Amino acid sequence: MSLIYPGSDKVAERRRFILNPKSEFQKLREISDEDIVLLLGHRSPGEKYKSVHPPLDEMNLPEDPIKDMIEPSMGAKEGDRFGFLQITDSMYFSPLVPWFRGRMYHSRYPGIDTLVYSGRELMEARERELEKYSKEVIETELFDPARTAIRGITVHGSSLRLDENGLMFDGRRRYVYDKENDQVVYVKNQRVIPLDKPIPVGPPIDEKTLIEKSIIYRPETVSYRNTKEIWEVTGNVLEQNVIGGFNPERKMEE
Repeated sequence: MSLIYPGSDKVAERRRFILNPKSEFQKLREISDEDIVLLLGHRSPGEKYKSVHPPLDEMNLPEDPIKDMIEPSMGAKEGDRFGFLQITDSMYFSPLVPWFRGRMYHSRYPGIDTLVYSGRELMEARERELEKYSKEVIETELFDPARTAIRGITVHGSSLRLDENGLMFDGRRRYVYDKENDQVVYVKNQRVIPLDKPIPVGPPIDEKTLIEKSIIYRPETVSYRNTKEIWEVTGNVLEQNVIGGFNPERKMEE
């Protein structure tokens, strides 16, 4: 397990759990397949998947050893087009942070492409796989309705303070807090298109639980200064990168 992530403190342990592709995440809410499609906004529920190329079985592709080694996903076999899920994470103890979310996606979800920004993370995949991956992300402990947000455009707000209900600011007002039912409710999809019906995604996770399961090194969790093993591993990586660069032999000689 140390190969997945170094460290012996609870934050490192939590990071190892998330990065392990065999981990089973706690399911906290139920979101129907139809509602997942509506939140993503790439197609209408029940609509056939659009294609960008014929099924692989119908294509006369050149010989490629990599193609023979890797089993294509169902979306790739059928020639599905790509869709995306973009998520922003609050700096106030969101279950994940963008750079770590990207690492987790790569270790867990085959056939994805991911791009990490300072406050958000974009996952692209064939649409039928995207819906499957998004369902796990949104239904489990990887998602907090108040401090994790689905935002395809106008994504800013991750580092801004929380509102009176503990929700991240969203300039496009994609979601609101239903105080009566203690639910965060999406009224627009990630592309800011109004939904015909509101989609509840559950109550905010209490802050005590968020801090207990946080992957962020902070005074409230674990001080980064006390994580000797992580200092050594990351320091070694940075040293090799600076000294060796594109000439690894130079580092070995020293």
